[in-house]
Amino acid sequence: MTLVSRFGTLLGLGVIVAVFSVLSPHGFAQGSNLINITQQMSLLAIVALGAAFVMSLSEFDLSIGAVVSMAGIVSVTLFGSGWGILATVIITLGAGFAVGCISGFFVAIWRVPSFIMTLAMGTIVGGMTFWVSGGATLFSNIPVGFRDIGRGYVGGIPVLTLWAVAGTLFVAFILDWTELGRRILAIGGNREAARLAGVGVVPATVWAFGLCTLMAALAGLLLTARLGSAHPTGGNGFLLQAYAAAYLGMTAFRDGQPNAAGTLLGAAIIAVVANGLTILGVPNYLQDIFTGLIIIASVMVRNFGRAAD
Repeated sequence: MTLVSRFGTLLGLGVIVAVFSVLSPHGFAQGSNLINITQQMSLLAIVALGAAFVMSLSEFDLSIGAVVSMAGIVSVTLFGSGWGILATVIITLGAGFAVGCISGFFVAIWRVPSFIMTLAMGTIVGGMTFWVSGGATLFSNIPVGFRDIGRGYVGGIPVLTLWAVAGTLFVAFILDWTELGRRILAIGGNREAARLAGVGVVPATVWAFGLCTLMAALAGLLLTARLGSAHPTGGNGFLLQAYAAAYLGMTAFRDGQPNAAGTLLGAAIIAVVANGLTILGVPNYLQDIFTGLIIIASVMVRNFGRAAD
């Protein structure tokens, strides 16, 4: 694997930052704005890091956006019923984890295509979330202590940025240093060969899907803490961008393999582009076009690197 194919995505981020710094030296190229970007990318990074688990299986989970929304509604509903912060966080994360485990079970046991299974689960979760919330934004009875987990700074660094770093370390540890991670990667490489080698396909698959939606639920909690409210469709916008970030991560550091550092880099590219184009006054629809072009360019860089091998 050449330096171009391995570090081309990182180089691309550097080029993007340099271009925006030249175009907007007094807006984009400011330390405060760069810190702001790390905060803006944090929730997307957490969701994308969760998606890296199922992508390591060569599968997809299309329920993650719905789980982000669900986590917000569940947490505010529990607060409204008098539940404490710790109990609410544990129950919400548990509910998110359970959604993924159910999907993973059906995918592993009955070989239901993950695209169909998770699309169905996302639809069910979204419907239940809308039902519980009545389709309204919920913002009552959210404790100040809960809001603190998504707001403020520690040593000049946004709290959300620290959560993203912690999430990256967690996913890197699972995928790179644990038996579970090795099993997940083995299944993603060749499911049948992994099964014949004695890898427990069912439990590893269930864990991968569960960890994916656990991360989505965490993002939903942090989003609610940051905004001080929850909307039944508040997480829908994370789905496509999370997979874009995770795929960009597959073009960095490890050719064609999901990895935590690359996923964080992918989220950074998407956040930098969105921030820079917003500062330049570019409309949202053009931002989507540029994001798509960047993904295509990253693929071309990787293929160029392969051809040079």
